[in-house]
Amino acid sequence: MMNKYLKISNEIKDAISNHMPVVALESTIISHGMPYPENVETAKEVERIIRDNGAIPATIAIIKGEIIIGIDEQQMDYLAKNDIKKASRMDLPYIISKKYSASTTVAATMICAQMAGIKVFVTGGIGGVHRGAEESFDISADLQELAKSDMVVVCAGAKAILDLEKTMEYLETFGVLVLGYQTDYLPAFYSQESSIKLLYRADSAEEIVEVIRCKAELGMTGSILVTNPIPSEFSVPIEEMDLIIQQAIAKANEAQIKGKRLTPFLLDAIQKMTNKDSLHANIALIKNNARLGAEIAYYNSKK
Repeated sequence: MMNKYLKISNEIKDAISNHMPVVALESTIISHGMPYPENVETAKEVERIIRDNGAIPATIAIIKGEIIIGIDEQQMDYLAKNDIKKASRMDLPYIISKKYSASTTVAATMICAQMAGIKVFVTGGIGGVHRGAEESFDISADLQELAKSDMVVVCAGAKAILDLEKTMEYLETFGVLVLGYQTDYLPAFYSQESSIKLLYRADSAEEIVEVIRCKAELGMTGSILVTNPIPSEFSVPIEEMDLIIQQAIAKANEAQIKGKRLTPFLLDAIQKMTNKDSLHANIALIKNNARLGAEIAYYNSKK
C-alpha cells in the first residue's frame, strides 16, 4: 500500500491491515454504464449489499490524479454528473500524471485493487472479444488483465454485446480459470445461460475459496473468473436479446462508433430498445454478484 498515488480510506486501510474481507468495485458503471440517477442509486445499493453480507466495499476511481480506494458519496455524485474519462490499463499513467479524473474499467480496477492489496473484485460483466474482431481486432484489455492480475473476479459472464465463444477461447489461451457458479454453462449477462459449456463449476463460496487457496499454494499467477448467472426472474431469452444486440451494433456501425465509445453506445441503445428492461436486468445482476463476492471475500478472509 506504499504508493504515493494511492489514497485509501481509513476504513479500508484498517480492514486490509487486519485481514478483514474487502470487495473492490469499478466506477465505470457510475460514469458510463447507467443513466442518472440509477447509476448512483445502484452504486450505493451494491455497497450496502456487500456490507450486509459481511464485507467492506471499496469503489475505486481516479480523482484529480489520485487513485481513490473507497470513494465517498460526494465523489460518487461527481462521477455520475460530469463528463468523466474512462481509464483502462494504458490510460492510467497519463491520466494520473495530468491529474485528471476518470472512472476505472474492469482492467484498471483490477490493477488499482491489487496495488491496495484487495483480492476480490465484483463487476457486472467483463469486456472481451468484440463481434467482428477478426477484422477490427477490437479486444478488451480486461482479458489480458485477467491473465496478469492475481484477483478473484465475480461477474455475470462477458457483456452480451461481445463474441462469447471467442472471448472464452482467448481466456483459455491465457490460462484464466473460469468457474460457473451453480451452472455448467457460461452466463450471457442479460441471460442466465449461453450455449457455451464450461469445464468447471462451483456450488458454494466455500468451494470457490478452496480453489483460490490451492492456486495460491501452487504459486500460480493470474485471476480466477467466477461467472454468476443473473437471477431467473430478470433473465432475457438469449435469442431475443441477440436480435436486439444485432440492431444496436448496426446503429453503431452506421454512426461509425468505435473503440472506447462502442460499449457505452451499445448499452445505451439496448436500454432504449428494451424500454429499460435491460437496465433493470443490469442492476439485478450486479446486486447478485455483490452478494456472492462478499461471501467469497468473507470466507477467504478466514485463513
